Amino acid sequence: MLTLTKPFLQDYSLASQHEWLETNGLGGWSGSTVIGANTRRYHGLLVAAVAPPTGRMVLLSKLDEAIVAGDNRFELGVNLYAGNTIHPRGHEYIDCFRKDIFPEWEYEVAGIRLKKTIAMIHGENTIVINYEVLKAAKPFTIELRPFIAARDYHALARQGNHLHWDATFSQGIFHNKPDGETDLFISIPGSSYRHNPCWHYNFQYSAEQYRGLDCNEDLLNHGIFSVGLKQGDLLQVMVSTRDTAGRNPNGLLTSESTRRKLLLTDLRDGELTKQLALAADQFIVKRQIRPAASAPQEIKNTDGATIIAGYHWFTDWGRDTMISIPGLCLSTGRFDEAKKILRAFAANVSMGLLPNRFPDIGEEPEYNNVDGTLWYFIANFHYLKATGDREFILEEILPVLKEIIDWHFRGTRYNIKVDADSLLFAGEQGQQLTWMDARIGDWVVTPRMGKPVEVQALWYNALRIFAQFLDINGQERDAALVNISAQKARDSFNTLYWNAKGNYLYDNIDENGIADSTLRPNQLFAISLPFALLGGERAAAVLKVIEEKLYTTVGLRTLPAEDERYVAVYGGDQRTRDGAYHQGTVWSWLLGAYIDAIMVEPGFVGRDGLSGKKKALKIISDFKYHLKEACIGSVSEIFDADAPHHPRGCVAQAWGVAEILRVVKKYKLSEAKIVHKEKPAFILL
Repeated sequence: MLTLTKPFLQDYSLASQHEWLETNGLGGWSGSTVIGANTRRYHGLLVAAVAPPTGRMVLLSKLDEAIVAGDNRFELGVNLYAGNTIHPRGHEYIDCFRKDIFPEWEYEVAGIRLKKTIAMIHGENTIVINYEVLKAAKPFTIELRPFIAARDYHALARQGNHLHWDATFSQGIFHNKPDGETDLFISIPGSSYRHNPCWHYNFQYSAEQYRGLDCNEDLLNHGIFSVGLKQGDLLQVMVSTRDTAGRNPNGLLTSESTRRKLLLTDLRDGELTKQLALAADQFIVKRQIRPAASAPQEIKNTDGATIIAGYHWFTDWGRDTMISIPGLCLSTGRFDEAKKILRAFAANVSMGLLPNRFPDIGEEPEYNNVDGTLWYFIANFHYLKATGDREFILEEILPVLKEIIDWHFRGTRYNIKVDADSLLFAGEQGQQLTWMDARIGDWVVTPRMGKPVEVQALWYNALRIFAQFLDINGQERDAALVNISAQKARDSFNTLYWNAKGNYLYDNIDENGIADSTLRPNQLFAISLPFALLGGERAAAVLKVIEEKLYTTVGLRTLPAEDERYVAVYGGDQRTRDGAYHQGTVWSWLLGAYIDAIMVEPGFVGRDGLSGKKKALKIISDFKYHLKEACIGSVSEIFDADAPHHPRGCVAQAWGVAEILRVVKKYKLSEAKIVHKEKPAFILL
């Protein structure tokens, strides 16, 4: 259980930069800061996925509470308005916040102790809110004021006549179609309702302000609900896009609690693993994917699943999904979901490439990537190793892998093709094809056109894995031919990529054959993947320079501090942020490859004198404090390059959670001791 206490929560500047998140397996969510002040356009009590896993809209932004006891009124809500005005200041009444199975709050005011629990129900756009009166000397009234946005999750609402003011209220159920199409039901048993529609203006979102974006919003309130309560009472509120009449909120909550606890049944690895497994659950969602015409018949029109890359603004990306499968699905025993995801992406392979991403509003998938397709081989390799499901791999996946390999040898989109040296070339002017994929207009920040180092490691692994699958399928001669190509690639790699002056690997060899000596973490994959391209003294040398120049407690820098392109702090407008995205900024997901490399390379001894599992344990121990910052219980996408490495980007990132969970499970690192670290608050205002 992760807990924040009263002194922390009373500090608005600090508490407002810590968040909670609930999700529903459809792409929707409920989330805000731990004190209830929305600081992002993406915050909302009900962010519904009306076309799962996309079509997301912030339907109900907030539900602010007030306690009326005698002649006194105590506002529990917290809002920041234009001019940095905080009103009301309900965080001053929060005694504690806890993140266990669900997020929980306890309020203490006027002798009343009120416990609030918020749960999002899996498989539907529904939330249940419990208000449990733990202590109250006298009866009191709780008032609930809903603030409605009813807009696309990327947008902001403005006062106008576009929202419907009319509503019905019967037997404790409020119903409105704020945008004229989407139903909103709010069920508050035993309540009365006073209809008095009005706009509330200039809610200010400090996280958007920091990101250089529009940061003010107007929200519509239709009226106020009132319920009388006393000690021992339990008020259960439901908010949903479906009719709540006759539904049992306690049954929904109990069912959801049971579902989550079952996810942890076989996890006996300690609290860290359990928290990460709960975080992992938030990214796995349903998706019906329209298959490409070339997809094998047996995997067409099937129930699909996918992985949301990050909250709050990403959808599903091929690269992120494949990297995340081993940690999110296989480490947690969710083999059926892994199979559905692998099958769904197989149905959309086109010209030998996996989709880079499925757009948010239903257009055709995009294929502008080189590495995501190769990570697909890694994901299938780990799936077979974890499940032994040869039938699926050999009958459904192997033909798809053959198609991919064939296209790479003859050449496919974006000039992706095997070169004469058996290494993989990729790139066109103006395109970004690797995970370092920031582009601003026509400016590709880190183009890496040519033969990026990690692409060669992935290509070599793809060949070895394909050969292994062929061998299992009884195609020994074909497997031998593929292994010859793999050995040629390995020989070329070891000839071309060693930077003797720096004692590490070149990051790229460009279209003119010129090696790029930029020190980046991508070279780790030549050591960490199932089939290593590098070992021995060279591998130890790579790990040494990465520890000295790139390692931080929360991930690896993408450039060393002495590089002239290094950006210490990730912030500013979109151009500034995208320009810094891979120019020093720390990425959490890279810790997985770093620990893999340490565990497989016995010759490396760190500056602290540790190696192997002891070194890995210390890395996880030093990382664990992060679970109590940013999105409580999850892993942030990126961090500032300079200490104290403030979390930035998505507050919950799939591959960050996946890679930490994967190595913790694989190497039994959950016993890592928690290191309590005091970090200064970082202010967005």
